[in-house]
Amino acid sequence: MPTVLVTDQINLAAVEILEETCTVIYEPNLSHEALLEKVKTVDALMVRSASTVSADVFDVAENLKIVGRAGVGVDNIDLAAANQKGVVVVNSPEGNTVAAAEHTIGLLFALARHIPRGDASLKQGKWDRKNLTGIELFGKTLGLIGLGKIGSRVAKACITLGMKVIVYDPFVSASVVEALAPNGGASLVPLETIWAKADFITVHVPKTKETTHLINETTLKLCKKGVRFVNCARGGIIHEAQLADALRAGIVAGAALDVFEQEPPDASNPLLATDIADKVVLTPHLGASTEEAQVNVALDVAEQLQEFFQTGTARSAINMPLLRSSLLDPVRPYMPLAEVLGKLVRQLAEGVTELVEITAKGTLVEKETNLAPLSLAVLKGLFSVNREGVNYVNAPVLAKELGISVKESKTIGQGSFPNLLSVTLKTNKGSFKLSGTLMSANIYRIVEIEGFKASLRPTPHMMIVPHEDKPGMVAKVATILGNYHINISSLQVGERPTGDSIMLFNLDSAVPEPALLEIGQVDGCSQAKALAG
Repeated sequence: MPTVLVTDQINLAAVEILEETCTVIYEPNLSHEALLEKVKTVDALMVRSASTVSADVFDVAENLKIVGRAGVGVDNIDLAAANQKGVVVVNSPEGNTVAAAEHTIGLLFALARHIPRGDASLKQGKWDRKNLTGIELFGKTLGLIGLGKIGSRVAKACITLGMKVIVYDPFVSASVVEALAPNGGASLVPLETIWAKADFITVHVPKTKETTHLINETTLKLCKKGVRFVNCARGGIIHEAQLADALRAGIVAGAALDVFEQEPPDASNPLLATDIADKVVLTPHLGASTEEAQVNVALDVAEQLQEFFQTGTARSAINMPLLRSSLLDPVRPYMPLAEVLGKLVRQLAEGVTELVEITAKGTLVEKETNLAPLSLAVLKGLFSVNREGVNYVNAPVLAKELGISVKESKTIGQGSFPNLLSVTLKTNKGSFKLSGTLMSANIYRIVEIEGFKASLRPTPHMMIVPHEDKPGMVAKVATILGNYHINISSLQVGERPTGDSIMLFNLDSAVPEPALLEIGQVDGCSQAKALAG
């Protein structure tokens, strides 16, 4: 029987499941040094967040075939090292869905009816009903940002409570949202409508370049006066200092947060200030902290380890070592390029995705190459822009659930490059295309953006600015970036046969929304877009 090492405080029900088919070593309090010793001969490792499965673990674990993380995040696992050693990594992306949704709804009630303040007041010997008058959720508008599994549960519950739900999610079609409330009460709207009309706003998105400080001074000023916020998703989506200022100014009536940019927050956190204490409800990252959720994630991963040794499959694998070498090896060098193309084309595109087309050309298709792994990588990049827990297994499932078609095609002949991979994204608002090429091992470039010729090196911070081809344009944009203390690491100008041009920037830091708006107002410039590679 395979041997499984179980570390951290994982529910014993998971151990019982594994013992049916495996030899289990249960060591809930291992130091890293002890882990390195214990893992040497085991076939599987199951952890939570306390154990760090770093490269040195993979180096010494000669028989290790699979690592299971009892939870969603895998920040404590070195995925690059796992891939290099051919070790499968699985997680439990849905085990805490119910818990997180229910905590969000609980915070909505706590915020609307001043429940924490009422409890504290009464325990202090007071009977302060006059100053604890709340508001009803019934009839109010909930602005919901991100309609994943958690967001969908929150939406359905709030519709049942008599709230009107408006949703922003660039991946979801209007029909999916409307199906939440067949008799009306739910609609898909632009983000601007969320700010303008919502009485309550909840967020259900991962922390990405696009969502970091999504709720900030600029967007808060666009909000309906008296709005209330709830965040059980990720710390950093709301700019905490700017939210505190908006609470003081009366723009925001209240906020309930379960997650913070720094956890635990220290005494200097602006949301802990005494002058706004009556407007804030804070909990210590309890979204997944239910007995059921902890059991669910443990059981889910235990069952996956069991299935892996019985069938060789892993339904929530977040890496790809299971693909046959004959299928993966011909395209393995192109996988990072494919994922980046998917990620960037979604950031460039507008509207709801309907079709993803992957086209390979040149040496990439000379030997009857199967494009399936590249399609998986493109979809993973595409959905990772605003979803959490996307992997090579669930990416095609997501595409099917959202009604997104995937098309693969090959073109014989090299053209301008020995190899070329193109991704075209068709949405309800148009068609958007990117192409890239592999220069050498681990070095790739984006060589075409919407018909503009380029040689863009994907980096964490980029910006594109379409503009008229006339003197002084680059200087004007560079001046604005300088005013915002953003350093330009490289710059190039791409052209199309039609004569228009585009500036392509690699930057040392992210471009804030006000800077993008200011650049877009430069005479001769079109809308500037920030990208994350």
